[in-house]
Amino acid sequence: MSKSTINTFQLFEVFPDEQTARTYLEGRLWAHGVKCPSCKSSDRITIRKGGLYRCNSCKLDFTVRTGTMFERSHVPLHKWLYAMYLLVTARKGISSMPLAKEIGITQKSAWFVLHRLREACNDENSKLSGLVEIDETFIGGKESNKHERDKPKAGRGAVGKCPVLGMRERGGETLAMPIENSSMEEIQSAIHARVEVGSTLLTDEHAAYNDMDGLFFKQERVNHSAGEYVRGIAGTNSVESVWAVLKRGLHGVYHHASVKHLGRYVDEFAFRLNAGNVKRHTLERLNSLVDAVAGKRITYKELTA
Repeated sequence: MSKSTINTFQLFEVFPDEQTARTYLEGRLWAHGVKCPSCKSSDRITIRKGGLYRCNSCKLDFTVRTGTMFERSHVPLHKWLYAMYLLVTARKGISSMPLAKEIGITQKSAWFVLHRLREACNDENSKLSGLVEIDETFIGGKESNKHERDKPKAGRGAVGKCPVLGMRERGGETLAMPIENSSMEEIQSAIHARVEVGSTLLTDEHAAYNDMDGLFFKQERVNHSAGEYVRGIAGTNSVESVWAVLKRGLHGVYHHASVKHLGRYVDEFAFRLNAGNVKRHTLERLNSLVDAVAGKRITYKELTA
């Protein structure tokens, strides 16, 4: 077995119950001591029983769950950690039905747990630099497989599908996000927001990438329609491999992702390529996901609204 991973039996030995999971989370989320999630004070904290703490500055009673994705969840913390382990180690993801069977909760609860974790995978602030491959794809079922009432009857190709833009730094991280459309304005706005000025953009011949070589960026392009896929440093093979994994996961594991929730699924796959990279030890990947849950929360009402 690889030295960079642990199996489920070893995970259960490390986190056999709620207490061990809580101790681990407290040590990870409060590395510099217990801190109130409301006033951020760490001076006047009273320790109570069962992982409960009292902030005497703002009179808040809190636990390690407060202010995180675990808040107001009745799922035990060691089950949360197992769900997180499965999320970072399953190459193409895990759906709510098998997760529900694995950790002994309802499918509805498992669906909620997974979407909370996907919300934590979102990284809105990072930027790419250097050589950045950029490409777009379209997510959605074939028109021929849809019920007659669901067919838009507006043409072929990308009709009825949601465009997703991907950017991958050579030797670095991957960013991906659904976009409204594949227009020049939409795509170039996203590039300016997520790529550092002075970077070199590696794209195909899509018209949306026209006029990018200039004041802000350098650009190298390949012409796929002419059978050209690599020319010098130019090429988009790396970012296209992201689509291969994403589509296999969406089609083979999740089967369907609505436009409403597609962004979270895309965030999940991007996280596994970055912080969840298989080259890192499993516990390091788990640590990265635990770090990401702090300060993020989404309610069931928000998910189903």
